[in-house]
Amino acid sequence: MELPESISYCKTLQVADFSGNPLTRLPESFTELRNLTCLSINDIALQVLPENIGNLCHLVSLELRENLLTFLPESLSQLQKLEELDVGSNELYNLPETIGCLVSLKDLWLDGNQLSELPPELGSMRSLTCLDVSENKIEHLPEEMGNLLSLTDFLVSQNLIDMLPESLGKLRRLSILKADQNRLVHLPESIGNCESLTELVLTENQLVSLPRSIGKLKKLSNFNCDRNRLMSLPKEVCHPSHWAFLIHETQAEHFIRRQA
Repeated sequence: MELPESISYCKTLQVADFSGNPLTRLPESFTELRNLTCLSINDIALQVLPENIGNLCHLVSLELRENLLTFLPESLSQLQKLEELDVGSNELYNLPETIGCLVSLKDLWLDGNQLSELPPELGSMRSLTCLDVSENKIEHLPEEMGNLLSLTDFLVSQNLIDMLPESLGKLRRLSILKADQNRLVHLPESIGNCESLTELVLTENQLVSLPRSIGKLKKLSNFNCDRNRLMSLPKEVCHPSHWAFLIHETQAEHFIRRQA
């Protein structure tokens, strides 16, 4: 039910996992465990993190999935060694601007929250390789997303996004882009510059056309844009020898059959 304050005496503790217990808080002395590198406190109904969690300066991995967190403390930005942060399935409504200070972060899971926007400062996380913001209420993505030059996996499914930023084309290492179940009406022409894309999922949007530049994505093996409003396809995407097409359940279905 609770952790004793005396846990702070475990000065050499490096890995701690309290997941699945009925804890609702951490003792105030917990942040004195300065040698912690991995902390997992998933699914414990945690409502708030210690304000001084930034004192855990050696943390490399922090898992907080399936809790009741509504905000992240500003001191989180002090975790300069943090490479993995999982706060999926919480009740976060916004992110602190200082989250951009986590310059070592490689994996960030924010899925299943109540976020309506992402701070532009997120673009400062140049080491980020995986970003999952699916199942939120995001309407717009900042142009600064184009600064995430190390990004390989970008998941924005099940949001309210009507357009992707033009700066997306700067993400030359991007391999997986999932933007299904949004409100996309068109794609930026710059998407053709994402030369490493192997998987592009655009199911259940409002797309009426596709940019010709998609034909430049020679590594694309899975292209899924069924349940949109496509009436035709540009000729540049009608050579499916190196793609696995899934564009059925649209007005373009007859067009694809004719091209085959």
